[in-house]
Amino acid sequence: MTTAPLTSVRGLEGVVAAETRISHVDGLAGELIIGGYALEELAGRATFEEACFVLWRLALENKAGLPNRSQLDALHQEMAALRPLPPLVHSTLKAAKDAPPMDALRMSVAALSLDDPNAKDESLAANLRRAKALTARVPAIIAAHDRARRGLDPIPPRADLPPAANFLYMLDGKDPDLHAARALDTYWTTVIDHGMNASTFTARVIASTQSDMVSAVTGAIGALKGPLHGGAPGPVLDMLVEIGSVDRAEEWVRGELTQGRRIMGFGHRVYRVRDPRADVLSRAVREMNAAGGGDRALFEMATQVEQIILRLLEEHRPDRNLKTNVEFYTALVLQSVGLRPDQFSAMFAAGRVGGWTAHVLEQLANNRLIRPSSEYVGPRGLKYVPIEQR
Repeated sequence: MTTAPLTSVRGLEGVVAAETRISHVDGLAGELIIGGYALEELAGRATFEEACFVLWRLALENKAGLPNRSQLDALHQEMAALRPLPPLVHSTLKAAKDAPPMDALRMSVAALSLDDPNAKDESLAANLRRAKALTARVPAIIAAHDRARRGLDPIPPRADLPPAANFLYMLDGKDPDLHAARALDTYWTTVIDHGMNASTFTARVIASTQSDMVSAVTGAIGALKGPLHGGAPGPVLDMLVEIGSVDRAEEWVRGELTQGRRIMGFGHRVYRVRDPRADVLSRAVREMNAAGGGDRALFEMATQVEQIILRLLEEHRPDRNLKTNVEFYTALVLQSVGLRPDQFSAMFAAGRVGGWTAHVLEQLANNRLIRPSSEYVGPRGLKYVPIEQR
C-alpha cells in the first residue's frame, strides 16, 4: 500500500492548523473577531483586562461574555498583585540595559519561571495563574528596562492603577495622563490577538509538546521580534519624520515606489482591504488629541500623507490592493504616549501576551502534538566515500 504524495505549501498559507474560539480574521471582508466580539465593538470600550478575561474564559470554559463588576475587580486585584518582578529579572534588565528592548524582554520573560511557587503543577488552573502573571509582568519589564537604559532605578508598580496607566507611571513616577493611558489600553486590546499568526503558532507548537507556558511565551516573543511580523511600527514613524511635511509626501512616495521599496504601514499578508485595527487606533489618537494630548500636528500630517500614499499605491500597484494596516496608526499611538520607536515591538508584545496565553490554555485544554510533515526535495542515492578517497 502506497501513501499519497505530500504537497508542501510555502508559508503554510491557507493551511488550517487548529480550531480556536479566540479570534477570527476575514481578510477579504476586513473583519476581526476577538472572543466573539467584532473588534470595533470591543477595542476602545472594553478595557484590556476585560479582553483578557474574555479570551481566557473562552479558552478554558468555552463561555463567552464580559466579566461582571465583581469578576473584573477580582481579576484586577490578582493581576496587580503579580506585577512586581523577581530580583533576578531586575538583575537581568540591569545587565541588558544596552540591549534592544525586544532582546531584554525575551531574556527577562524566560527568567519568570524561576519564582513560580508551583512550578511542577501543570493543571489548567496553575497555567491560568501563569497567564495572569505573564500578562501583568511584561509591561513592568518594558518599563524597568526603559529606566535601566536611562541609568535609573525601577519604579515599583501601583496596585490602584489599571495596566496601561500603571505602565506609564512606572516610566517616570508621575501620575499618568488618563487620555494617554486610555489610548494605550485601546492599543493593547486592539492587538491582543489576530488569528494564527507566526508568534501565536509558535506559542501553540511549544505548548503542544507539553512544555511550560513561560517557554511558549518566550518563543512567541522570539517570533514577534522578526521585522516581517512585529518589527514594522518603528519604521513607520521614521518614514513620517523623513517625509517631514505634506507638500513633500508625493515626491517622496513616488521615489520609493520607483525604487521598488515597500511603503511602511501599508499592505498586509491577510487583509485585502483596510485593516480594521487601523480605524480603531486612528480614533484613539484623535480622541487623545481632542483632549489636549499627543502630537496633534504629526497626526494631522499623517492622515493627509496616508491619503496621498493610498492614491499613489493604487496608481502604481493597482493589482495589489495595498491598504493601511495596523502598523501605521500603532506608530502614532505609541509615539503620542511618549515611547521611542525601538520600544514599539515590545509594546506589541505587551498586548499580544494576552492572546498568546489564551492560545496556550486552549491548546493545553485539548492537546495534540503539532507535528506537520515536510516534502523532501533533496538528493537521493548518494554513496559514502572514505575520506582517503575524497
